[in-house]
Amino acid sequence: MFFEITSQSSKTKARTGVIHTDHGDIETPCFMPVGTQATVKTLDSQDLEVLDPEIILANTYHLHLRPGEDLIASFGGLHKFMNWHGPILTDSGGFQVFSLAQGKNSEEGNEHTKLVKIDDDGVTFRSHIDGSEHRFTAEVAIDIQHKLGADIIMAWDECTPDDADEAYARQALDRTHTWAERSLSHHQQTENNDKKQFLFGIVQGAQHKELREESARVISAMDFDGIAIGGESIGYNMQATKEILSWVMPIIPENKPHYTMGVGYSPTDLFEVVEAGIDMFDCVAPTRIARNGALYVSPEVKEHDKKYTITITRADYREDKNPIDPSCTCQTCKNYSRAYIHHLFRAGEMLAYRLATIHNVHFLLEIMRQMRTAIKEDKFLEMKKEWIS
Repeated sequence: MFFEITSQSSKTKARTGVIHTDHGDIETPCFMPVGTQATVKTLDSQDLEVLDPEIILANTYHLHLRPGEDLIASFGGLHKFMNWHGPILTDSGGFQVFSLAQGKNSEEGNEHTKLVKIDDDGVTFRSHIDGSEHRFTAEVAIDIQHKLGADIIMAWDECTPDDADEAYARQALDRTHTWAERSLSHHQQTENNDKKQFLFGIVQGAQHKELREESARVISAMDFDGIAIGGESIGYNMQATKEILSWVMPIIPENKPHYTMGVGYSPTDLFEVVEAGIDMFDCVAPTRIARNGALYVSPEVKEHDKKYTITITRADYREDKNPIDPSCTCQTCKNYSRAYIHHLFRAGEMLAYRLATIHNVHFLLEIMRQMRTAIKEDKFLEMKKEWIS
């Protein structure tokens, strides 16, 4: 059994479960730290072992461009290449290609001209690194992910913009459904039976209710191991995310893992999707904002902003002897003061990024551990109320 539900909240859709993979069990609901280029930025594999995430995420688009899936396969796959022995999920690259089509690269943040041509068969794009031309189809995206060797892989899809009109969203949705069928068929025909990989389909449809519901029905009818809800709206626009989930969750099967792609900018976002019945989510924000000096804190820390962060580079923290968050048990908070981390950022020391990232990743992972316990004890709403009044 790939996925089993272990407990259910009596008053919400929140639930706990276990996903079984060759590289270990994944306790859900879980936040997945993003390791775009086979690294969770600034952290090594020993840092990750201490942080102990249930699963991490890597990026097909970026790993295809460098160092290339064939080189990674020659090392025995992504786990051996990056020396991480826990479960890994790879996305299909659809979101990154979408970002190129919008005129920017989502991970690096570089503005440039549009580099993408989408047709019904696939996508031709130019690398944001060197301008070389590449082409992804459903089959190519699956082949790359097979070589990368992640435990969970994603169908090839077209990520629709937050503000897509219905005509464009319809065209993109039809492509996504066709590509989902092709992804599934190619995966079943070519998967390596010695390396079990589970394939998720992706629900699209932008902010159009009828298209989202149609997509939920179409993707749910296919033999995917899990169901993801994608599109720029998810995570980027939490009000729209909640509305979209209200449309699709009654349709998608309860006995499969549910994954919202790109959720996790604020700790409060995690409660919103878990309450709707989501089991997995990822976001680059915790590591990205850490490198800018934004550090998560609990509601008890009174100087937090609306996203439950403090900005450690502010002069207020120059002489502050306290840890980032007195209730936090991460290695950073147990060993270093706000004043020291403030100094590292102001001095431009690279250690600042590592210590900040350790804290932010630990912080979200610890919330998820506490949340799983709260669901099992049927106290999810009480825990949510501590964060969202």
